[in-house]
Amino acid sequence: MGTIGNLDDSKLCFNYENREHGTVEPDTKRARFQWVSEVAYKNVHRIISRGYDTTELVEQGYGLADIIFIDFQARIPLIEEEKMLNYVMILALDDGLSSPAAISRIVSSSQTLLTQAAGASILAFGHAYGAFEAFGKMLDKYLAMSEEQGKTTEEIAELLVKENLNDEFLGISCLMLKDPAAKRMFARAEKLGVAGKYIAFTREMVKAAQKISQEPVDLDMLGAMGATMMDLGFSPDSTWAILAVARAFAGGAHFCEQNEREPFERFGQRLTPKELYDGPEDRPVPSLAERKKFAAAKQYETPEEWKKGFDEKQRMKGTGWAIVEDIADPRTMKK
Repeated sequence: MGTIGNLDDSKLCFNYENREHGTVEPDTKRARFQWVSEVAYKNVHRIISRGYDTTELVEQGYGLADIIFIDFQARIPLIEEEKMLNYVMILALDDGLSSPAAISRIVSSSQTLLTQAAGASILAFGHAYGAFEAFGKMLDKYLAMSEEQGKTTEEIAELLVKENLNDEFLGISCLMLKDPAAKRMFARAEKLGVAGKYIAFTREMVKAAQKISQEPVDLDMLGAMGATMMDLGFSPDSTWAILAVARAFAGGAHFCEQNEREPFERFGQRLTPKELYDGPEDRPVPSLAERKKFAAAKQYETPEEWKKGFDEKQRMKGTGWAIVEDIADPRTMKK
């Protein structure tokens, strides 16, 4: 067997061909891998979260919302904050047969474990559905611009809406025009005295959007939950985690119902009606001898040919060519 890659390079700190096999004594000159956490630790006597014994917390009467504050913010919340987090989590827990429930049920139909289905339901949260991370970082970005440029929050809200009006993570849409739940969440936050700059800024965003939108829009649940959680001191990422996991509880309930009401699905069982297919018409498979008559290379010799070919590929669904992905330049990202 010949040398693989550059493993015979004299610059390497070891001889690959003569390296030791089996159990090797630890290299004391190199730092060993180990987890280090300031969130929690556990021994045979107790579990400690941010310095607090979790059993003692429960014995004293603290609840789930309190522990979430302790885990994510290392502090015991005010009673008003604890009530507000409970309010948000209850509304986040179930949303009918939306994406998380559907995913949980699909996974359940394969006769899996409940934990698999409930865990899979969390995968529904992205930068459109449940886009709490994207929403929160957007708010932070524009509020920072307001301070740097000396503009009012009203002016910055108008700029934000102008640049993001059609984005799914705006937190303002036509989804809640008949349901007052989102606006009632802001009202509850204000009543409890926990509303801050994020709720105030989101209200300005709603006003700006209603001025320029061609259709009726209002605060939706993404905007209400996202802004409220950030006023409670949670980061965009922790908001994402807390509310997605809250929805996983409902994912478990949907798993149970799916198992109780529907049969399991076997591999190859589900059929796809041709009426739901809009690809190329059925066609005979050419023999290998005829292959050259049908095979076509996707190579272009001029920019014009490339552009024509690219447009054709974008019109063909299922290729990925029509998907636009914005990837942040790491050189411009704040550390």
